[in-house]
Amino acid sequence: MQSDITRRKRFYHARTSTMKQHGCSVVCTVNYFCGSPTSLTMSRLRLRKRACLALFLFTLFIFGTMMGLRALTPSDGFSSSDLSAPGGVDLMMMPFMAAGGEKRAAERRAERRGGQVANSDDVLPPAASEGAGESQRSRFPPPRGVSDTKIVFSNSGPEKSIFYDIHIFYYLWYGTPQMDGSYVHWDHVLVPHWDPKIAAGHPKGKQHAPPEDIASSYYPELGPYSSRDPDVIELHMSQIEAAAAGVVVLAWYPPGMADDHGEPHEDLVPAVMDAAHRHRIKVAFHIQPYKGRTDLSMHDNVKYIIDKYGDHGAFYRFRASSGKVLPLFYVYDSYLTPAESWAELLTPPGAHSLRGTPYDALFLGLMVEERHLVELRAAGFDGVYTYFASNGFSFGSSHHNWKAVKTFCDAHGLLFVPGAGPGYADTAVRPWNDHNTRNRVNGRYYETALQAAVAVRPELVAITSFNQWHEGTQIERAVPKKTATRVYLDYTPFNPDLYLDITRRWALTFSKEKEQWLL
Repeated sequence: MQSDITRRKRFYHARTSTMKQHGCSVVCTVNYFCGSPTSLTMSRLRLRKRACLALFLFTLFIFGTMMGLRALTPSDGFSSSDLSAPGGVDLMMMPFMAAGGEKRAAERRAERRGGQVANSDDVLPPAASEGAGESQRSRFPPPRGVSDTKIVFSNSGPEKSIFYDIHIFYYLWYGTPQMDGSYVHWDHVLVPHWDPKIAAGHPKGKQHAPPEDIASSYYPELGPYSSRDPDVIELHMSQIEAAAAGVVVLAWYPPGMADDHGEPHEDLVPAVMDAAHRHRIKVAFHIQPYKGRTDLSMHDNVKYIIDKYGDHGAFYRFRASSGKVLPLFYVYDSYLTPAESWAELLTPPGAHSLRGTPYDALFLGLMVEERHLVELRAAGFDGVYTYFASNGFSFGSSHHNWKAVKTFCDAHGLLFVPGAGPGYADTAVRPWNDHNTRNRVNGRYYETALQAAVAVRPELVAITSFNQWHEGTQIERAVPKKTATRVYLDYTPFNPDLYLDITRRWALTFSKEKEQWLL
C-alpha cells in the first residue's frame, strides 16, 4: 500500500508542470488519487440509498417489536425488590418486626382461607329449604384436601359450570332516550388533563353524539343500550354465565346519587339480583367514591345494603374455614379516606366499628400505589384488590409486582385479589392518555394478565371488566362498526364471544390449579 502511494506521488510531481499549463492541476490531482468525481458520487449515492433502506427496515422491525412487547409486558420501573415501606423498611421483613404479628396473621389467614360462599340455596334451586341445603352438602362433600373456595354448579356437564372465585366488575350507568329520556354515559364528555399545558393540546368538553358516535373505542353488539332495559340485564347475565364468572361486582352508589356524568340507578339493583339469581350468579357490591363518602356514611351504606339485599338468594357471602359466613365489599378509591378514619369503621375499637356486629363483613381496599398496602392494613381492611387493566400504569396494576404483594398479604392475613383485563383504551374520553393504551393483541394480552393472576395463587381473581366501555376493558360482545367520522375497534378476526370464551377457559384452569395447590 505504501509503495503504491509513493509511486503515485512521483507520477504526480512528474505531471504537475504539464498540468499547470492547462490550469487543471487541482482537478487532475483529485482525479488521479481519488477517481472520477462523477463515478465516485454515484457510487456513494447508491451505497447511501441501500444503507438508508436497510436502516429504515431495521427501525420498522424494532418499532413493531417494541409495540408488541409494550402491549404485553410494558415496564413501569417497579420490581418486587421495590416493595418496601416508607422509611426504607422492607415489607417482607415487617412480619418479623411486629410482636405477635405472626400469630395474628396466621389466625386471620386460617379464618379467611376458605372461600366463596353460599347461602343454603347455593347448590339447590331457589325454592330449596335450609335443611335440604344441609342434606345436599352432606351428600356431596368437598374432596378431601380441596379448599372450599368455589362452588361449581353443573347442569348436564362441565360446560355448564360456573365458578365463584371469578369476580367481574359490572356497571349500570348507561341510558338511552327511549328508556331514560336521554343518552347517559354514551355521550360522555372529553375529560381534560389536569395539567393545563397538556390539556391545551387536546380537545376537551365536547360530548359524543350517540348512537353513531359513542364514548368508547369499541361498539357494543347491543348498540348503545340502557341499563334499565330488563332484556339487556338478562342478556348480560347470560353472557356472564357463559364466561363462567360466578360473581358480579356491581358498581354501587347510594340512593339518589351518581357519578358526575350519570344518573342515580340504585333502584335497578333488585332487577340485577333477580336476573343474576336466574343464572346462578351472585352479586357483590363495589362501593364507589360518591361525593361526601366517609367512614361514617359507609357504616350507613353497609347497613342499608345488608338490610335490603342480605336475604336475597343472589347476595354474595364469603365462607371462611372457621365456618363464619360474611358479605364481601370492594371499596373503590379507598385511598381517598385516611387510614385513621377507616379504622373507626373497620377495627374493633373504632367509634362506629362494624366488627362483631350483624353488619360485619370482609372489606377489600383498592391498591394503586405501593404505600397503600401498609395503609390498608393499618385501616383494618381485610384484603386488597387491583383494578386497572393497564399493565405498568401503576404499582398495583403491574403484573410483575403481584407476587410480592401476595407475599405481603399472606404474611399479614390479608386477601389479595388481582384484577386482570383484556386491554385498555380510554382515549374516547381521555384523548391525552394514549400512552396507557394496551392493545388486546387478539386476546393475548388478556391471556397474559390471567396467567399472571393465577400464577400468584390467589383465592379470588377479578375481571376488569364486563362493560366498562369508556376505558375499553369490556369483555361484553362487541362488533365491527364504521361511520362517516369513526372506525371502531373490534374483536376480529375472532367472533364477539372471544373474551367470554377466554374467561371461561381460564376459570376452569384456575379451578384445576387450585386443586393442585392443595394436594
